[in-house]
Amino acid sequence: MPNPESAPPNPSERPDPELEGLPAPRHPWRRTTIVSLAACFLASISLLFGLRSELVYSLRSGSPNEVGSLAKLSSSGRPLSNDWVRAEGELDEFGGIRYGRPFEPGTFRLVPVQGNHKVWVQMRVPAGFEDEHFVAPTTFIGRLAPLHSLGLRYSALADAAEDAGWPKGQIPSDTWVLIDGESPQAVRWVLALSIVLVGFAGFSIWAATSVLRRARPA
Repeated sequence: MPNPESAPPNPSERPDPELEGLPAPRHPWRRTTIVSLAACFLASISLLFGLRSELVYSLRSGSPNEVGSLAKLSSSGRPLSNDWVRAEGELDEFGGIRYGRPFEPGTFRLVPVQGNHKVWVQMRVPAGFEDEHFVAPTTFIGRLAPLHSLGLRYSALADAAEDAGWPKGQIPSDTWVLIDGESPQAVRWVLALSIVLVGFAGFSIWAATSVLRRARPA
């Protein structure tokens, strides 16, 4: 009786020489997929980096810190950056700017503090009170941070004064800005957005790895 192990292989199981001679299959969209995933990863990380200060601020809790008069405010001696504060001060009548934002009602004003032009206050002005009907408050509760570290949403404030027609340097580079009305709870949506961005970045890495991984032989 012939040994089954020494039996010749079934012709149907032998590799087809014509198929072996064919060129490897092309993957015309693989490079496009990899580039798209890399762009998604970089965009997610860049946006997450730009929102980092607002993300940290959204995690604050408790009551706002009392900082007293904005005219006497100094950043030396205490960690004011990204602080939730309650402060008082009179605002200049001249030197400020007014602007609007897409999808947000009313307008905004960015005005320097009397006696301390290193501190500016951004206020929301309700619709219908933009002109002589608006009286600036003297007590403010909101987020206090250096102009350069306000985050992605406020990146255009540095050039806002020049766009409004004021000379260059109207807002000094070392200016501090108090965003009146912006509590940590008001920007809690940044936390949810950051989680989504981390998910996009993780998915991009996983998908790119799957595309680049060679198929294992059966």
